[in-house]
Amino acid sequence: MKIGVLKETAAREKRVAAVPDTVKQYVKMGYEVLIEHNAGRDARLPDSVYEEAGARIVPSSSEIWTESDIVLKVRPPSTEEAQNAREGQIIICLFWPAQNPELIETLAAQKATVLALDAIPRISRAQAVDVLSSQAAISGYRAVIEAAQVYGRCFGAQFTAAGKSDPANVLVIGAGVAGLAAIAAARDLGAQVSAFDTREAVKEEIETLGAKALNVEFEESGEGTGGYAKVMSPEFIAAEMKLFKDLAPKTDIVITTAAIPGRRAPTLVKQEMLEAMREGSVVVDLAAETGGNCELTKADEIVEFNGVQIIGYTDLTSRMPTHASDFFSRNIAQLIGLLGKADAFKIDLEDDIFRQMIVLQDGEKMWPPPPLETPAHTPPAERAPIPVDPAPLLDSAPKKSPAGFIASLILITLAVVIGLKAPSNFIQHLAIFVLACFVGWKVIWNVKASLHTPLMSVTNAISGIIILGGLLQMKTDSSQVVLALGGLATLVASINVFGGFLVTQRMLAMFRSDKATKGGQHV
Repeated sequence: MKIGVLKETAAREKRVAAVPDTVKQYVKMGYEVLIEHNAGRDARLPDSVYEEAGARIVPSSSEIWTESDIVLKVRPPSTEEAQNAREGQIIICLFWPAQNPELIETLAAQKATVLALDAIPRISRAQAVDVLSSQAAISGYRAVIEAAQVYGRCFGAQFTAAGKSDPANVLVIGAGVAGLAAIAAARDLGAQVSAFDTREAVKEEIETLGAKALNVEFEESGEGTGGYAKVMSPEFIAAEMKLFKDLAPKTDIVITTAAIPGRRAPTLVKQEMLEAMREGSVVVDLAAETGGNCELTKADEIVEFNGVQIIGYTDLTSRMPTHASDFFSRNIAQLIGLLGKADAFKIDLEDDIFRQMIVLQDGEKMWPPPPLETPAHTPPAERAPIPVDPAPLLDSAPKKSPAGFIASLILITLAVVIGLKAPSNFIQHLAIFVLACFVGWKVIWNVKASLHTPLMSVTNAISGIIILGGLLQMKTDSSQVVLALGGLATLVASINVFGGFLVTQRMLAMFRSDKATKGGQHV
């Protein structure tokens, strides 16, 4: 089978649906990969890197449509492109079927198969193929960069000999993937961040990133289906609008990310809120492509109102084309992996992922898909009470163990014999050994296992004392046995010290790599 990658024709679109690394994966799976000439140029990926990865460069899109069994794109094909599709051809791209009924009819007439990347269900199994989440994270990050460029001031507090400046106050409305990415980016730049979301589940994630989670004095759940927020009641929306208006005079940056699948974006920033904001403030509307969360947003433009800049860019991901293309193509590669190798390719409609995202199958309309079945909540079964014999509880006196008594008697006898026969310096060493064992037992074994890692530094300190003692013993004019034991103690304690540092370093590296990885809800 052949996979073809088209150059995007939509205005301001700089992403590409495959990068050299994913081309290598396809080749290993047995696919032949065709790349349209200059398909990755805007993402700073020249044809030469694709050829090195094993792809074949073709001069025009018509050859991609003619030869390919699977066509990969970022944006939906135009009407002209769709007319080039052939029977049985599989098109994988962002498709937005609710907004493109005419495109569906065109491709149905061509008897093509369409898999819509935007229709991938928000379930755990599909996280690796969820392009909306990976691209939303980039959009949220880029929104902060765009705001910082227009804002004209520093986000973090700045200190000079003449005085200091206060940090910027940032309000993020909608704490989905994009919103959480915006919070993290703004916090990294030093801003004070507040965030609002209608769902209780994400408030802990907001606070984990160092932002303040805002609430309205109105109890209503905002949890919707598929990880999105639902449409709230008029009463809740009124309370929400009042909260935003009250915050407006002291807010410098507003970033809105709220969206409802298949519908116009809700209006959350009204003109009266803009009038209350200070001159020089900035609004970045991530929902500009679907109508905008701000009342005055214009798609792909910056609008100024009373000194407030309203950014309505719809190409935030294309403003970071290399990074966005890399993530986008990884998601598609994971999807191709689920579909199978070239000799075992199959669209399994019994799989929830493919049933939800398929729009057309050989020209037959398959959209909208049936709703996903949610497992019914099964209450936990009542457990029968465990019968308890009260007799052992009444007898609280500890029982004496004959084995323990005998062991204690043997140890006492040995101590007396050693004390009578052994030289005085041996008794001194034995006492130190017994005390060290007692201290080690108290420090380590009396502590819960979950706290052993914080005690790594304590055990390293104890091992350092052991090393010092062993070295002192090795310097004295003692017997060969004492020298050997001192050397052995030094060796074992050194292994413990260096091993402790290596384990600690590894755990710190894991913490740094996981610091910014936060699961998020989708808005």
